[in-house]
Amino acid sequence: MSTPRFIQIHTLHTYPAALLNRDDAGLAKRLPLGNAVRTRISSQCLKRHWRVVEDQFALSRLDVPMAIRSRGTLELIRKRIQESGVSAVMAQAAAEAMRDAGLLNKGGKEKKGEDALKTGQAVLLGKPEIDYLVQRCVELASGNVDEKMLKETIALWLKGKDEKKNIEAMKHGSGLESALFGRMVTSDVLTSREAAVYVAHAFTVHQAQVENDYFTVVDDLLQDAGELGSAGIFDTELASGLYYGYVVVDVPQLVQNLEGEDFKDCFASGTPAERRALAGRVVQHLLHLIATVSPGAKRGSTAPFDWAKFMLIEAGDWQPRSLAGAFHDALPLDGKEGTIRQRTIDRLTREIGAMDDAYGAPLSRRFLAVDQEVQVPGAERLNLGHLADWVKEIIEQGAC
Repeated sequence: MSTPRFIQIHTLHTYPAALLNRDDAGLAKRLPLGNAVRTRISSQCLKRHWRVVEDQFALSRLDVPMAIRSRGTLELIRKRIQESGVSAVMAQAAAEAMRDAGLLNKGGKEKKGEDALKTGQAVLLGKPEIDYLVQRCVELASGNVDEKMLKETIALWLKGKDEKKNIEAMKHGSGLESALFGRMVTSDVLTSREAAVYVAHAFTVHQAQVENDYFTVVDDLLQDAGELGSAGIFDTELASGLYYGYVVVDVPQLVQNLEGEDFKDCFASGTPAERRALAGRVVQHLLHLIATVSPGAKRGSTAPFDWAKFMLIEAGDWQPRSLAGAFHDALPLDGKEGTIRQRTIDRLTREIGAMDDAYGAPLSRRFLAVDQEVQVPGAERLNLGHLADWVKEIIEQGAC
């Protein structure tokens, strides 16, 4: 088969007595859907944990530079310039000049010192980009004798026609995170980057099950003295649920982001297999992370770790479509018609069958399930290793 345009990933995870994702009030995040309010896990929370986890399938183990997300990236660049032998005054001037030219934020600020190097939002900048900016500033600083001249030289450098091509090329070195999840910058110089992986907010397939957890902190010294009381009284929310998750991988966009390949050329005329190999390995790792990496605040007191109980992979060229509609009406919790997981998977498979009847069945499918009786229309059952290998192979072996 040819390389699919899209890889769609559907998952079910179970989390009891956990606070996976909090809102600004410290409460479990919620989502109104259909006839009930659900608890949810934001896409930002999910992506963050997939990005930073360290295990055998960590993104950092791939042969792709990682990135730094921070409001203080310019301060990091300033320190790197100074560590390269440039004086503290000139290093500060170089960093301020990049800020004034609109490198990470819109230019035109009048702040000085440390305040001048804080961006309005956290910016994702790849380590190769940082290395290049530091190198060029060090080179320019070596040929200038005062701060004013250095600032003018850096401004001309960043605005020059020749440099714009280099800056455009730099986005292909902006780190694996932006290749996967994109980058948005309010900058006059750097460009935003289209995401290749789209992540939906996960939500419970049933109504929210939330409880207020009251707890105290014991004061050991008071206890030893035989006195009553505690060091503090607190409360928090805990939620339990079975969560439906949905992720889409835009394969040609991922190839473009990783290899610098033109999107239209990749999709229309194809790319050599060796230019798709990295994309295949990236998605292979990502599948393992989606299945096994759990988000969660209060990990020390709730141990919110779970592996997917069900995972369906769909590959094809049609525009993606979520199966969330299967749960627009929340599943009842009474359990009269089987377990909640059995009824959830039954809802999913019936939704797939109905969609196939309405639109045809243009997708290749494979699935993982811990329950033995599960069957999915048009899908072969695999374990996680074989499932990830299958996706890797169809990306590598076909032609975009």
